[in-house]
Amino acid sequence: MSRLMPAAALCMVPAAFAPVAAAAQDVPAANGVRTLAPIRLYPGAAPGTPPATQAEAEDRMGPLTVLRNVSVPTVTPVLPAPGKANGAAVVIAPGGGYRILAIDIEGYQEARWLAARGISAFVLKYRVMPVTGSLADMAKQAVANMPPASQSAYVTFDYPPAVADAANAVRLVRRRAGEWGVDPRRIGLMGFSAGAISTVRVATDAGITDRPDFVAAIYPPLEAVAVPADAPPLFGAIALDDPLFAGKGFGLIDAWRKAKRPVEFHLYETGGHGFGMGRPGTTTGDWLASFHGWMTMRKLVPGAAR
Repeated sequence: MSRLMPAAALCMVPAAFAPVAAAAQDVPAANGVRTLAPIRLYPGAAPGTPPATQAEAEDRMGPLTVLRNVSVPTVTPVLPAPGKANGAAVVIAPGGGYRILAIDIEGYQEARWLAARGISAFVLKYRVMPVTGSLADMAKQAVANMPPASQSAYVTFDYPPAVADAANAVRLVRRRAGEWGVDPRRIGLMGFSAGAISTVRVATDAGITDRPDFVAAIYPPLEAVAVPADAPPLFGAIALDDPLFAGKGFGLIDAWRKAKRPVEFHLYETGGHGFGMGRPGTTTGDWLASFHGWMTMRKLVPGAAR
């Protein structure tokens, strides 16, 4: 049985919601970007989901929005202005330790930025573990259940429903690509923290055959994983002072290179964990432009590489 994400789950909470440079880098919705109604991933109850014991709720942390107790997974299309789509698409999986979803700073902000540049974005609201109490209470519970540091985060912090939802979100976008002007051969998956764990799993698990065409793992665990010969190209970013996932070598990068699969990884000197679109006073605010440049270099979007 997989162990759920107890430790980093809410050790992440205070770091993830420290100030980020979202306001300076976000793109106003007035540029023609359209946010459509959420689309359920499954026609009925999500497979393997027990009856909900807690109602889904939205929490406010200053200007930020987080969700908890998600049991009905959806994707929300955030689309370019009419006539501006370039055919590429990115499904975005927020982080939150599989207990909450930081759906604002690791979802909608990036989606609007991408859509303003012609990339169709789909914000994934995936299933998380039911929780009670305040965010501070959850942090205490997480610390009390901290797993051994010797174990790989890709084993210890695994939550199969979230991985299944990420894989099914990619399938949904590919199946309905024509509705949104998306090229079914240019669909990527981007994940943050816990969402990055699910992203790497979708890219590498043997049981998942309908993989995304490219993936982006933003502040993921850096432990090695088994990378198959058909793994998609990987873009990654992390701060070297990340208190959760840095300092354990660069096995994830080495594994992609060993498999002879394309990989580009940006290692920032400072920025901590959960920097979203960028933390003030650091260079982490460059990563999304670098991701766009990487997509351009790989001819996933039109234009000249930076």
